[in-house]
Amino acid sequence: MCLSTAYLNHKDDDKVAARYVSSVRVEGAKVILTDIMGIETEIEGTLTYIDLTGGTVIVATGDAA
Repeated sequence: MCLSTAYLNHKDDDKVAARYVSSVRVEGAKVILTDIMGIETEIEGTLTYIDLTGGTVIVATGDAA
């Protein structure tokens, strides 16, 4: 099973949006991350990068700091 960690804007431990992400979906301007327990995290932003082998998801938001 491949689970991922989702980050805001770039891969940085201070920018983790969700851990153990099992699915990702896009609905309009929202990226919805669902973890292994079924908990959803909604982020206003754009899906910019997914590395399924490396377990990394990057979501760009308006706050790139």
